[in-house]
Amino acid sequence: MNMTSFKEIISTLPRRKSWNDSNDFFLYQGFWCYSFFIEGVMSAQQNFQSQPSDIVICSAPKTGTTWLKSLTFAIVTRTTFDGSTNPLLANLSHDCVPFLEVDLAQSSTNRDPKNPLLATHVPYSSLPRSIIDSSCKIVYICRNPKDSFVSFYHFIARRLASKDMKPLALEEAFELYCQGVSNYGPYWDHVLGFWKASLDRPDKILFLKYEEMIEDTILYVKKLADFIGYPFSSEEIKKGSVDKIVSMCSFENLSNLEVNKSGKHREGTPGVIENKIYFRKGKVGDWENYLTPEMAARLDSITLQKLNGLSLTL
Repeated sequence: MNMTSFKEIISTLPRRKSWNDSNDFFLYQGFWCYSFFIEGVMSAQQNFQSQPSDIVICSAPKTGTTWLKSLTFAIVTRTTFDGSTNPLLANLSHDCVPFLEVDLAQSSTNRDPKNPLLATHVPYSSLPRSIIDSSCKIVYICRNPKDSFVSFYHFIARRLASKDMKPLALEEAFELYCQGVSNYGPYWDHVLGFWKASLDRPDKILFLKYEEMIEDTILYVKKLADFIGYPFSSEEIKKGSVDKIVSMCSFENLSNLEVNKSGKHREGTPGVIENKIYFRKGKVGDWENYLTPEMAARLDSITLQKLNGLSLTL
């Protein structure tokens, strides 16, 4: 199928106002998304061929994606580069790890054969069959919905401000989020899809929580390295390799790099974004500065309802 027929299919899908006025969200296979990304998802579902060595970083937007990509990239490349030559020091992590529905949608060959990493925001049930059926590894990160909402809202607002446009009011975006209308949302469905799959296939899917990783980053970096098949030797651990990766990929370090203060992601395309927009605070609990107690209680009650009877907490 070509792009024209993708566009035709998308034009028939249910649509809702998105968090910025210039583009609507469309409902595709149960999730809301901008048409540009849905075309990429459709194309990837048809064309992408996964390799057994692939490591797929999956997440809903603004749940710790930039950090997880950096950590995973640093783990995988630690024998190729040292602390001063790692590409993360001169490139945004999104430029080091190709994005399935943009970079690899037309063809799986558009990548560095030495880099097994790729990333996606696609819900589990809509991943290309070749990813689900192959023996590649999937790493998923989730985050408290309140922080996730606030982070995504500010991301959109800062992105629009850079084009002299205004976002929806926070209250309006919040209303949409509660109804499940957010990029790649409903958020709860996104998390549950990967969580349930990780219970069925714990050898294939590692399910991580942003808050737990912040609390004990060293433990989780070791766990992540073991899971993706790049374990740290006891020698490396003694020499402080894990600590070096953790500090290189810390929010403070990455957000202060020149490339992440002044560089641009996807320059020369309609999707261009200033790198600094990807770094705001990276804090747990920042939602308290933006949501009223009523809003917080409402999100908590939706979360409880969605996770009712399950052993998962967010």
